[in-house]
Amino acid sequence: MTTTTQTVREIALAQPTSIRVFEQYGIDYCCGGRKPLSEACAASNLEVDAVLAALDSAAQGPAPIAEDWTKASLERLSDHIASTHHAYVKRELPRLAELAVKVVRRHGETQAELPAIQAKLAQLDAELTQHLAKEEAILFPYIGALERSVAAGSELPQGCFDSVASPIAMMLSEHDAAGTLLAEIRQLSHQFTTPVGACPTYHAFYDGLHEFEQDLHQHIHLENNILFPNAIDLETRASRVNG
Repeated sequence: MTTTTQTVREIALAQPTSIRVFEQYGIDYCCGGRKPLSEACAASNLEVDAVLAALDSAAQGPAPIAEDWTKASLERLSDHIASTHHAYVKRELPRLAELAVKVVRRHGETQAELPAIQAKLAQLDAELTQHLAKEEAILFPYIGALERSVAAGSELPQGCFDSVASPIAMMLSEHDAAGTLLAEIRQLSHQFTTPVGACPTYHAFYDGLHEFEQDLHQHIHLENNILFPNAIDLETRASRVNG
């Protein structure tokens, strides 16, 4: 049974159906997932009993048909993140940027938040583009090589860092920055709520931002809560054996 003292991260890992509930209530289960549920609810002015009831109700329903990534190999999880979530980011950010240009051009003078959202989206694009490149070129290949070397009982791979914990710390910091930008976009957009009489492009822009936020939360959850801690643990245990 879910308790208010469990962290949001613990609940998300133990109960996959909870993720939909956290998305519904706007509770951060990735970057801010280390807060106890009671604290996360208080920070968002949510009734903790209502969230608990929703979590319990979701747990009683049919579980979503999805891969349990806690049981997958780290290399397979890395490949999934790159082919699914990284690909989505690369495909979606240019589309959102084009929508932002159209909406700002048409409504920017009367809706002061739109140019600010456009600027934060551009910052998010620049930061995520570099972030994904570092993961795909350096971190993910090292994690895959680490896992294969441990399975084969061979020497650990050589990286451009002393420990995998170093680049992971950088990635975690960049995740926090991306999460902050998205939270600011959510606030500026009034929880992705378009004004009365908004045109279809306006709706498409806000709907796209909301979908992007949801996908990035799932993306960061897989890295922060599963891939990264398991990679650090694997390297630590292997170093003890080889040392």
